[in-house]
Amino acid sequence: MTVRVRIAPSPTGDPHVGTAYIGLFNYAFAKKHGGKFILRIEDTDQTRSTKESEQMIYHSLKWVGLEWDEGPDKGGPHGPYRQSERLHHYKDAAHTLIERGEAYRCFCTAERLDELRTKQRAAGGRLGYDRHCRGLDNTQARASEPHVIRLKLPTEGKIVVQDKLRGAIEFDAAEIDDQVLLKTDGFPTYHLANVVDDHMMQITHVIRAEEWITSTPKHVQLYKSFGWQAPEFIHMPLLRNADKSKISKRKNPVSLNYYERAGFLPEAMLNYLALMGWTLPDQREKFPIKDMIEHFSFDRISLGGPVFDLAKLTWLNGLYLRELDDDRYLGVLRGHVLSDAYLKRVIPLVKERIDKLEDFASYAGFFFSGKVEHKVEELVAKGKTPAETKKTFELLGEEFDTIVRWEAKLLDERLRAFCEKNALKPKELFMPVRVAVTGRSATPGLFETMEVLGKEVCRTRLRDAIAVLAVVKPG
Repeated sequence: MTVRVRIAPSPTGDPHVGTAYIGLFNYAFAKKHGGKFILRIEDTDQTRSTKESEQMIYHSLKWVGLEWDEGPDKGGPHGPYRQSERLHHYKDAAHTLIERGEAYRCFCTAERLDELRTKQRAAGGRLGYDRHCRGLDNTQARASEPHVIRLKLPTEGKIVVQDKLRGAIEFDAAEIDDQVLLKTDGFPTYHLANVVDDHMMQITHVIRAEEWITSTPKHVQLYKSFGWQAPEFIHMPLLRNADKSKISKRKNPVSLNYYERAGFLPEAMLNYLALMGWTLPDQREKFPIKDMIEHFSFDRISLGGPVFDLAKLTWLNGLYLRELDDDRYLGVLRGHVLSDAYLKRVIPLVKERIDKLEDFASYAGFFFSGKVEHKVEELVAKGKTPAETKKTFELLGEEFDTIVRWEAKLLDERLRAFCEKNALKPKELFMPVRVAVTGRSATPGLFETMEVLGKEVCRTRLRDAIAVLAVVKPG
C-alpha cells in the first residue's frame, strides 16, 4: 500500500497556522513512508471562498516548506484538486446512494425546519431533523421539486469510529441527524465531498484536527453506504491558547502571512509546530524537519492540547536567526522586512513628508516594527471613555475578520459603514484606529497605511491596544 495523505483547506480567509500544523504531520508521515502528500482546495462554500485566499494558501505552504506532491499547480492522476471543479462526482455519488436506498430526497422548506426547531427548543428536547421525508416517495417523479438529499443513518445502536490515537469511539446513532449530502443548489456539503474525494484520490490515512471527530461517524456511515473501504483516521489534538481555549485570532496571530511578514524563519516555524504534541526520542526542542521525518511515529503524540506559545516560538526563532551567517541574514532581511516590494509600497506614502533620507527610519518606523507603543490618552477620542473605546475596538476586530480584500478603498467604505452602524462620527473612530495600528497620531493616510501594514498586523496591534485599555480603571 502506498501511503497517501492530504490537507484540504478552505479558501475563505488568511492561511491559518493550524493548516500548517496539520499539514506538517501529514507531510512528515508521507515522507517517512515514501508516500504522497496531496493538497486539495475545498471551495464549495461559494459565498465565502475567494481566489485571493486560495493564492495565499499556495504561497504560505510553499513559504513554510510544505511542498505538495499532487494538487493545484502540480496536477496529478486524481484531479482536478479543487472541489468546485468536481461537482459532477458529488451529484453522481448522491444519486447512487438514492438508487441503493441509502439516501433520500428531502422536500422540507426552510420555514418548516425553522418551525421544527422552535418547537424542539420549547419542548426542551433534542434539536435536529425529524426524518419527516424519510418515508416519502423518492422516485424520479418528484425530483423536479426543490429538495436536498439526505443520508439515511441508523436510528438505533452505535456507530463506532476507530481512531489511531484514541481507539474505538462510540456514538449513539439516534443522536445523529440524517445528514444533508447535496444542497438545493446542487453543491455538496462538506461531508459528501470529503468522503467522495478521499475515496477517489485513494487517501489511505485521514490526519486532521480533533474538531472533526464528531463528524466522523457520518463519514464512516457514508463509506459503509457506498461499500467503500474507509481510510485510517488520526485526529490530532487542537492547538490551544494558554487558557486551553482553541487557538483563535482574538488571542494570537493565526495567519501565516503575519509570521512571514514579521520575519519568522520557515524552518523555525516548522520546528515549533513539530513540538505541538510530539517529541523526538531524545527530547530535543530544536531540530531540522528531516530529523522529525526520520523518527516520526504517532506513538509519540500526546493528546493533551498543545499550547501555541508565541513567546516560545519567538525564542526558538531567535536561536535560528543567530545561527545565520551575515550574508544569509542580509538575504532574509531583504526577502521580508526590507524587501524591495515592501519598500516600494511604503515610499509613496512617506516621501512627501520627509526632507532628508536619514529621517526615513524615524518617520516610517511603524511600517517595519513589530509592536508599537500605545498611550491611553491618544487612543481615546474626546468625549469617550477607555471602556467605550475598548468595546468599539472589539467590535471593529470582528469587522476586520469579515474583510477579505484588504485594500484602502474598501477599508474606507467598511469603516465608514461601521461608524454609521455604531452611531459614531468618523473622527471618533479614525484617529483612535490610527493610533492603535501605528502608535502615532500623525501618519500618512489611514487607509493607505492600513493596506500596506496588512490585515494581520492591524488586527494584532488593535488587540494590543485593547489590552492597554483593559487595564485602565474606571474613573
